Amino acid sequence: MTESAITYVTDDMHKMKGVWIGERTSPPIAMSDIRKWAIATYWPEQPPRIYWDEPHAEGTRWGGILAPPDFNPFAWPVERIARAGIPQPRKPDGSRFTGMNGGQTDTYGAPMRPGDVITARSRLSDWHERDGRLGWTLYTTTEIEWRNQNDEHVKTRMSIGIRY
Repeated sequence: MTESAITYVTDDMHKMKGVWIGERTSPPIAMSDIRKWAIATYWPEQPPRIYWDEPHAEGTRWGGILAPPDFNPFAWPVERIARAGIPQPRKPDGSRFTGMNGGQTDTYGAPMRPGDVITARSRLSDWHERDGRLGWTLYTTTEIEWRNQNDEHVKTRMSIGIRY
């Protein structure tokens, strides 16, 4: 099958490309959450002191406690709220795609600190299609952006979704 013969890209995808959606805001980051995240991440080793030892952290160039870069302030929601999502295409016959995670790349900016409030939003950034081992395949790139209360870039995640 040739690229000109079929496409899984929908009108909704064209309309939503580059449009930021699903904005959500974290509660203020608690120092105890940072400490617990660091303990879990580094277990059974002791985490770096910058993540839990205030007197030590105050003497560093950062001047205080930081969260590990992979810290997720959205990890423990009290209430699960359905979020508007990126358009999910269907096959021309209406059936669902088989999908898998094609990987992700994170780019970090300002470190997260106790008291920070993080705002996240996402958008469909790009897509391409090609014929593969499993048939015609759609690759979508979704961008998730985090910013803190000072509008500083905290993190960008580029995720690849594979659907066939």
